[in-house]
Amino acid sequence: MLSRLFAPKVKVSAHCDLPCGVYDPAQARIEAESVKAVQDKMAANNDPHYQARATVIKEQRAELAKHHVTVLWSDYFKPPHFEKYPELHTLVNDTLKALSAAKASTDPATGQKALDHIAQIDKIFWETKQG
Repeated sequence: MLSRLFAPKVKVSAHCDLPCGVYDPAQARIEAESVKAVQDKMAANNDPHYQARATVIKEQRAELAKHHVTVLWSDYFKPPHFEKYPELHTLVNDTLKALSAAKASTDPATGQKALDHIAQIDKIFWETKQG
């Protein structure tokens, strides 16, 4: 009885995680920059406690970057974008793979590769905002 009394009267739905429509590859870039910065710092510090803490942070930031790229791919980019930029599916896949590699590595080159891919997504994203 109470559940019916307090049940919502209107059912709402949204096509995405963020119905306000605010998307920006900068979120992924900032997290990926953190990954690379941690990798750089790990190379300069051999303390095992520091390495353990840095590894956890690096892996968390890589996952966040992957999340932001995935949200762009699944929620922002639409069929007309994929038609205009047929390389977009492969680029997103390569970016996610690069972030996974950076997550698993202490080599700053892997972090830079992820950043390079995100920069390409960023370029396409802003071109889609112009049209």
